[in-house]
Amino acid sequence: MNQIAPVKDEHSVIHSTFTIERTYPQSPDRVFHAFADKATVRRWRVDGDGFTVAEFSFDFRVGGGEVSRFSYGGGPEVRLDAQFQDIVPDQRIVFSYRMAIGPQPMSASLTTVELTPSGDGTRLTYTEQGAFFDGVDSAKGREEGTRGLLEALAAELQKWK
Repeated sequence: MNQIAPVKDEHSVIHSTFTIERTYPQSPDRVFHAFADKATVRRWRVDGDGFTVAEFSFDFRVGGGEVSRFSYGGGPEVRLDAQFQDIVPDQRIVFSYRMAIGPQPMSASLTTVELTPSGDGTRLTYTEQGAFFDGVDSAKGREEGTRGLLEALAAELQKWK
């Protein structure tokens, strides 16, 4: 991704849904906090080796949202615009979001994160329903990226004692 994807003459959309289930040893309130706290979210979702963050705003409330603008390895800017649709503390977060790379729209999605107690830990169920535009992004790529983010969440939660 060293250059901005060209704007194509043909427009297409692929709809897809994927679900990832994962268990964390931390309690639902701890996992929920990792999705709700601005500094924590930035650490596990936006910051990282090779990333340059141009903007990160975060307002965790129904009707609030997130704007992230970042690039990786000197590549094009990626922008995420999200809005929180539903929040049930320690149980559920529903948000919609749009992603673009440079001026090219990539996708629009509706995501539900469900947290349920599992022994002493938490069972996280992440479901994303997406529309992927013009071949710029794919459901498979998004699912792989999400699995990586949930792994980064695990590493972040491991730091908490």
